[in-house]
Amino acid sequence: MARQPFHMVEPSPWPILGGLSGLLVTSGLAAWMHGYGILLLSVALITTMLTMIQWWRDVVREGSFLGHHTAVVTKGLRWGMILFITSEVMFFFAFFWTFWHTSLSPALATGVQWPPAGITPVNPFSVPLLNTAVLLASGVTVTWAHHSLMEGSRREAMEALFITVALGMYFTYLQAEEYGEAPFTIADSIYGTTFFVTTGFHGLHVLIGSTFLLVCLLRVIFHQFSSTHHFGFEAAAWYWHFVDVVWICLYIDMYHWNSNALWS
Repeated sequence: MARQPFHMVEPSPWPILGGLSGLLVTSGLAAWMHGYGILLLSVALITTMLTMIQWWRDVVREGSFLGHHTAVVTKGLRWGMILFITSEVMFFFAFFWTFWHTSLSPALATGVQWPPAGITPVNPFSVPLLNTAVLLASGVTVTWAHHSLMEGSRREAMEALFITVALGMYFTYLQAEEYGEAPFTIADSIYGTTFFVTTGFHGLHVLIGSTFLLVCLLRVIFHQFSSTHHFGFEAAAWYWHFVDVVWICLYIDMYHWNSNALWS
């Protein structure tokens, strides 16, 4: 067979197993929320994690040891990541559009006012402001890690990535604390629904991004990135900057716009 620059992917069980695990996660969540226990959700999360670990192991092996990620393949991966992030932008835009529609034209069900009567918004200058500072700082450190990799400074790259992952985990902790102390719930009108669904999905993306960067940190530690061959990290950095930008938009809309001070 003639040599060519494309990677002819071999048959893999991970796509179908990943899809089935995702289905089990949604089914498990629905069962747990309706009081049927957490067993199905626990099994689903374990199978999802195992699939992720083994699938990523195979991709790392293909790119770092088998030499399948040629310049042509890497270009395709770049465009794939760009299109994926574009789809994520559309995903969040749908939630923002829901918020804009309900806040700019309040319905009778909300008392023709926004925020709806009886709901006290979260103070935008408390935990949300701290979380904004945390995420912006993580954007700086992930950029520091990128430049360190390009300059061949592996030690600095490890330090910067460790700080970035720590900041991501701190953000998740702060958001969980905020949820526990929020003066309203997801069941409190369209206000509570849009707030918790949008911030919750963003929090999920922070967890995914933190995991992505943690994998990159491990790959730096095991000498799997060089100054010219580190697209896995670049993809993680792009994703993390996307998460940062979404949070800034979310902070302005879901916290400041929702604040009673803007509507009094």
